Amino acid sequence: MSDNSKTSGTSKSIIIIGVLFFIFGFVTWLNSVLIPYLKTANDLNNFQSFFVAFASYISYFVMAIPSAKVLEKTGFKKGMGLGLVVMAVGALIFIPAAASRTYALFLTGLFVQGTGLALLQSAANPYITVLGPIESAAKRISIMGICNKVAGILAPLTIGAILLKNMDQVEAKLSTLTGAEREAELDLLSSRVEMPYIVMAIVLVGLAVLIYFSSLPEIETDKEDESLAEANKNKTSVFQFPNLLLGTLAMFLYVGVEVIAGDTVITYAKDGQGIASEAALQFTSYTLAAMIVGYLIGTVTIPKYISQAKALQISGILGIILGLAAIFTEGFVSVLCISMLGLANAVVFPAIWPLALDGLGRFTKIASSFLIMAIAGGAIVPLAYGSLADSFGLQQAYWVVIPCYLYILFFAVKGHKIR
Repeated sequence: MSDNSKTSGTSKSIIIIGVLFFIFGFVTWLNSVLIPYLKTANDLNNFQSFFVAFASYISYFVMAIPSAKVLEKTGFKKGMGLGLVVMAVGALIFIPAAASRTYALFLTGLFVQGTGLALLQSAANPYITVLGPIESAAKRISIMGICNKVAGILAPLTIGAILLKNMDQVEAKLSTLTGAEREAELDLLSSRVEMPYIVMAIVLVGLAVLIYFSSLPEIETDKEDESLAEANKNKTSVFQFPNLLLGTLAMFLYVGVEVIAGDTVITYAKDGQGIASEAALQFTSYTLAAMIVGYLIGTVTIPKYISQAKALQISGILGIILGLAAIFTEGFVSVLCISMLGLANAVVFPAIWPLALDGLGRFTKIASSFLIMAIAGGAIVPLAYGSLADSFGLQQAYWVVIPCYLYILFFAVKGHKIR
């Protein structure tokens, strides 16, 4: 194959994977809207409402290794198509959930969607990591992140405009109603979710068909050059790679703070700082816009000007500064600091992948499953935030992000070097 043909093929593959990352973003960042929406529609407290994030992200922990096994059978392309179909099934579960206003059924739909996302992520992240030189992997993943976060900006602005329309007036009206009248109003509110999720299911199935018939090539993730094969000749398990294990914990904590930055900010603005719902709705988009800025900086600077490890160090320090600023300021400034955590978070995910997988060789697939399982941090850390919010208030609950960023900083400075 000529260099031009190879470059063209790689570019097409990056575009296809970019579309998938757009889907990841659109579905995942809808949680920022679903949390306040379902909190009202199902009469939930803060802790209960964050089971939306739990149901979405715990599926990564449960399904990561099964997803790796599926991909061994199907290959990357068919596995991605299957993941999209599973996500469509999860979207359709929202229809009976809305009709019956059953929170457990909503959570089931989110878990099924998360299962499909786990399969997609298990294929797409290692795929884009090994699609070119390992030194520029963070740059490629940053490009994917831009696709992800553009979708994340659109999700709350489009679906959020439907689900949270006139929510302040709806909540005020609900406070004056009792009995059958209140139930009828809640049923009407619950029905808002049906049409958007029907459309989502149709789009996901259509994309699955397009992926199946696409030119996306299979790639080999287990190849080792001679020096790597020699270094790994006595290795029998991924547990013999400290950089992977430490990176897995970094990923767990990172996803937790990323979800907190995106999914709590609307509730914090509205209930914690008294900002109107329509204005509060914008803050998740600010978070994701900040992430896009960070990704753009990453694509320009990594690895030409700074290394992946140095970018991760800067991210950890910035996260600590913004987290403390959010806790010790008030009003719009405090909420904006939470949104600006998106800038601190932007290159963390792209940098952890290559630093954690460096030198894994034939262990790459199972190692990738560890990093996918770590996405369950998005299930656990926000629940901790929700529990703290009920006990100490929405603002003081943000103390939970500080030790997370401290550990990310440790992994960037030292943890990834341990062999």
